[in-house]
Amino acid sequence: QKMAAQPTDFYYSSKYEDEDYEYRHVHAPKDVLKHIPKHRLMTEAEWRGLGIQQSPGWVHYLIHPPERHVLLFRRPLPYPPPTANAGKANDAGKGKV
Repeated sequence: QKMAAQPTDFYYSSKYEDEDYEYRHVHAPKDVLKHIPKHRLMTEAEWRGLGIQQSPGWVHYLIHPPERHVLLFRRPLPYPPPTANAGKANDAGKGKV
C-alpha cells in the first residue's frame, strides 16, 4: 500500500508564466521517488495520491530525467480581457449611450 508523504515534505516553487501557461515545480522528498513513474506523466489522481496539494487545473506536463524528484506542472492562463474596442462593439445595439 502506498503511503502519501506529508504535504510539508514537498517544496513548492513560486509560480512563473509565459504567454499561455502558469508554471510551477514541486520537489518531492526522496522517499517518494520510488512511487513516481519513470517513463510517463502522472494523472492528477496519482500526484495527489503522493501527497501533492495544489489548486485545480494543474497538469504534470514534463519529466526531467536527471531530477525525477522535481515534478513540473503547468495550467493554462485565463483568457485576456477583451480590449476596449471589442467592448464597444459588443455594446452596440443594447440601447446604451
